Amino acid sequence: MKIAKILLGVIVAAGMVGCGNSELESRITKLEGKVAALEGKGGVARANPTAQPVAVNNPTPAAPAEKPEGPLPSIQFEEKLHDFGTIKDGDVVEHTFSFVNNGEAPLIISNASATCGCTVPEWPKTPIAVGETGQIKVRFNSKNKPGVQNKTVTLTTNTWPTTQRVQIKANVVKEGE
Repeated sequence: MKIAKILLGVIVAAGMVGCGNSELESRITKLEGKVAALEGKGGVARANPTAQPVAVNNPTPAAPAEKPEGPLPSIQFEEKLHDFGTIKDGDVVEHTFSFVNNGEAPLIISNASATCGCTVPEWPKTPIAVGETGQIKVRFNSKNKPGVQNKTVTLTTNTWPTTQRVQIKANVVKEGE
């Protein structure tokens, strides 16, 4: 869990630097995948998946997060990845991700954040009742973003686990290519 926090810190710090460096954004996307792997499987994410894990002397291991007791909401998306296909540099595109709260308590989305300022999420600020639907709208500005773009929006919720992710993808080409 400590590794995940460190990777998340790197992602946030890199996101604050700006959106102009596609190599940096590619690295951020890879780090997000590693964080997701750590959160989902509790394993160790390695650059070389065939490499042996390295023992780390950690005298104060982070306490494992425990699932809260009692009824919880559950968010189920119709889709978690949307591919815009090929778009022109400068296009502003958006997609709406629909979901349902199929849990046992009202769903609260306390935050939605993207890895880059070029990707802006909008989310419901009020609780979503059990059985009700909601939407996350994601807008992507492709200006000066040539090549394949993969953007992740991370939702902070009162579900278990507490973070959920949706992704958009686009191949951005300059006019005339």
